[in-house]
Amino acid sequence: MRTKLILSILAVSLSFTGCLKDVNPSDALNTGTLTGSENGLKQALNGAYALFKDHVSFNGTTDGNNMYLRQYFQMSDFAGDDIVCGQTTTDPLYYSFSLDHTATQTNSRYFWYISYKIINDVNTVIESAEKIANPSEDVRQLIGECYFLRAFCHFNLVRFYARPYTQNPDAPGIILRTAVSDPSQKARATVREVYASVVADAIKGAELMNQPRGVQFASKEAAWALLSRAYLYKETNDSTAYYADKVIGSGRFTLETAASFPQLFANAVAAKETIFCVAFTAVDDYGKAGSIASMLYSDGNSGWGEEFASQSLRDTMAEHMEDVRWSYIVPLKDGGGTVQKKNGIEIYYISKFSFQGGSPTLSSPIMFRLAEMYLNKAEALAKSGNTADALDNVDMVRQNRGLQGALYNRQLPAGKTALDVVLKERRIELAFEGHRNFDVYRNNRELNRRYWGYHLPGLKESDINLAAQPAGYANMVVQPAASRVIYYIPIDEVQTNKRCEQNP
Repeated sequence: MRTKLILSILAVSLSFTGCLKDVNPSDALNTGTLTGSENGLKQALNGAYALFKDHVSFNGTTDGNNMYLRQYFQMSDFAGDDIVCGQTTTDPLYYSFSLDHTATQTNSRYFWYISYKIINDVNTVIESAEKIANPSEDVRQLIGECYFLRAFCHFNLVRFYARPYTQNPDAPGIILRTAVSDPSQKARATVREVYASVVADAIKGAELMNQPRGVQFASKEAAWALLSRAYLYKETNDSTAYYADKVIGSGRFTLETAASFPQLFANAVAAKETIFCVAFTAVDDYGKAGSIASMLYSDGNSGWGEEFASQSLRDTMAEHMEDVRWSYIVPLKDGGGTVQKKNGIEIYYISKFSFQGGSPTLSSPIMFRLAEMYLNKAEALAKSGNTADALDNVDMVRQNRGLQGALYNRQLPAGKTALDVVLKERRIELAFEGHRNFDVYRNNRELNRRYWGYHLPGLKESDINLAAQPAGYANMVVQPAASRVIYYIPIDEVQTNKRCEQNP
């Protein structure tokens, strides 16, 4: 069915969207001529970092909604069950909520484009820097950061556009671009090959990086964190725990306490738990015009505030109202203390991307932090049959989130497996940070979206029956093997690269 749909989309786009033919293929990007100087390399690399937050011209226009990180978080979290859609919208973010993807949706097309632009830029820096004889430790650091960024971008692409490794490692992955000279006509590597490239790049990056420049730049520990995450997705449990332990044991990071955790995301660059973040400044505060927070929070003047923490997530957290992680779920109440509603949906704003410098639309999004390492290790231990140690690692996080009196103490709750406990903790701890969707499907679990919201077109609140799916809405519970859990390869790549196979 999706194959027929993509053919229809291609036909319509070719007939009515003449501008598509003018889109540059991703492999045609370049950074220009670089000198072999350390300063020139650093400037070029800093430019690559900026691409995660800049609004870059795409398809002949510059759109304030087009930003790598905006699409990264929306394409992942809006397709999950932690955020509820408060209304219909013409913004392509709605495709993520509805799972009714197309090859022409702008958010996905831009994410693909900007990812390969970053990859091309770091490939250019690598090839220029590796011509330097006897490079200094500072230059080696810059090269290592490039390998990390290439691994990071390839890994995110394969998560969005290919089946989870645990489902079929030999399924089509994404196009690997590991040299500026790569041919424009190139087939998709398998998922297994992509992961092998990600791992190799992250390992090489870690070996090179010995002069850290701050958590707003890649580091040895950031590469280890990426390796822990990649091995977790592969279910290579020993390696997952090994690299998590290397980060934990580095001595560079400590878990935020119950007292400091509510300020973590507003102070990401200076926070004790941050391993790697993308640093925004006041100049980068886009307000309503495309900030990550714009759809998730509003103080009445800044941000649209149209998407909220879901009833499903709040029910998961309801047992422990003393949990400081509630501080990032902000109810909008009237003068009498009643939570207000929009279109019948209770308004619980999300503030993980707000309040840097006091601004409701500014933050420096954290891509890796220490709590994830404990939870990666916990999941690997759970899958290895080491329940007691898995629960100890979960408790390391919980005791720093105001739950000292609610620790597992090596005892499973009745009727729950160790993996159940870990995945629940991951959901609460890492909510809104781009993990939930992937955590569900890579563990071959179903995603239950049986709650009132606009994530399915035409659904009404009165249609919802939590004991059964409404007639005609079978996809409210999404199965891990469903085609809709991944995105189409964007039309721009399919049109310009004839060897690129489309997702079914």
